[in-house]
Amino acid sequence: MTRSGYGLEQAEAWAHLLQNKYDESDTAILLINTAISGQTTDNALLKIDTWINAHKPSHVLIELGGNDGIRGFPIMLLQKHLTELVTKSQAQGAKVALMAIQIPPNLGPRYTTMFVESYHKVAAETGAYLMPYFMTHIAIDAGLMQNDNLHPNAKAQPLIRDFMYREINKWLEN
Repeated sequence: MTRSGYGLEQAEAWAHLLQNKYDESDTAILLINTAISGQTTDNALLKIDTWINAHKPSHVLIELGGNDGIRGFPIMLLQKHLTELVTKSQAQGAKVALMAIQIPPNLGPRYTTMFVESYHKVAAETGAYLMPYFMTHIAIDAGLMQNDNLHPNAKAQPLIRDFMYREINKWLEN
């Protein structure tokens, strides 16, 4: 799973709230957050083997690439890194979901479109489950965003938790 809650106390973050929801319903799911704030796909590639060996996950949700996109990293590199993250996880026996990240349009429509299409392409090529982006409805509401307009605030975290609960459960049933 991914680390959540940039600029928040960990207890306020959606992943912590989601773990609490699973615990309260006696659902045997343990969420492990491994991402680091500001992480790019190439940073994650340096750590993925260690994380998988340490945690031996049955499922891996890859929610990465936003930092690559806002920095204008080459699309082909993004696709290569995402593919490697998915296939390394699958090679260890994990079922993989790839979240379809979206980025602000400031790099232009061509780049933004290619960026978004990368997730569909990687999922199709690897057989990863394509999960919709959790920020689609959050990012358009200034009242749910921190002052940087990139990260959701504490008020948004329960909404993200509920979205992720529905989407993860759909994935697990798939």
